[in-house]
Amino acid sequence: MHPESDVRRLVVARRVPLAVAERARRDFDTVLADHDLNAAEVIAAMRDHRAQAVLIGHKAALTAADIAKLPDSVRIIANPSAGFEHMDVEAARARGIVVTNAPDVLSDCTADFAVMLILAACRRASEYERYLRSGWPNRLGMPDMLGKRVHGRTLGIVGMGRIGRAVAKRARAFDMRIIYHNRSRLPAELEQGAEFEADLRHMLPRCDILSLHLPGGSGTLMTREMFALLPKGAVFVNTARGSLVDEDALIDALTSGQLYAAGLDVFREEPTRNGRLAELPNVFLTPHVASATEETRDAMGFAALDNIAAVLSGKPPINPV
Repeated sequence: MHPESDVRRLVVARRVPLAVAERARRDFDTVLADHDLNAAEVIAAMRDHRAQAVLIGHKAALTAADIAKLPDSVRIIANPSAGFEHMDVEAARARGIVVTNAPDVLSDCTADFAVMLILAACRRASEYERYLRSGWPNRLGMPDMLGKRVHGRTLGIVGMGRIGRAVAKRARAFDMRIIYHNRSRLPAELEQGAEFEADLRHMLPRCDILSLHLPGGSGTLMTREMFALLPKGAVFVNTARGSLVDEDALIDALTSGQLYAAGLDVFREEPTRNGRLAELPNVFLTPHVASATEETRDAMGFAALDNIAAVLSGKPPINPV
């Protein structure tokens, strides 16, 4: 039997795939939540279990006040996703608590999904499906319900990190021209022929399609002014964060024809209560599921557990924030 000091106590504060739960039980003294815990529930669970680690979810938006209430036993807060804007990282560091994320494992599936949204928005997938489900009232003729060709278009990417670069890689298969806006220009070996534009306002008028791939916490990027800078009939895709977009301005752009269509996986409020978006025929909507494959969700959970195992073994975290 291990001495009490060797017991590694973990609270898994969100529902996780079976493989992740099984590993958490095998490798740690684990409390598994049967629902996604909020901040107060996380604090209570950590105290009751005297836990050193927590695998957290977005529902538990840990403020500085919440982090101050965590027991002294806590050594690591592990995020199984790339984002960590839902917590006060500096407050955690001030208490000597390590915060980690999983920046690599989501890239491919999120990029695949972004390309799906581009195709679905350009090719009117939502309208076609509704048309068919309504009973396929008429055979479509040559001029009916035409979409936009994706091949050869100019794709603007905002945020050329791992996911943005993975989207660019896939877009090249469609012979798309890639331009991007980033905090700094990438080395040529990472650009792979993409064109850097330091000023987003200069880039937007050149984008047939615009796709966001930057973290939340950056304020509202896509305002009425920014949508107006896109060429009339552009397509907008967002798999990043809903907080980056003024949804009223987006709806106006979609209804006025300034935007041809949009593909959206994220929203300012989730679950979204903005019924106006769902009513628009030229919007393809998905419920924040860009990483939702068995392989990726398992890998996200395993990445968090790897970080927890490292820290509780006295090693440096693998993915420190």
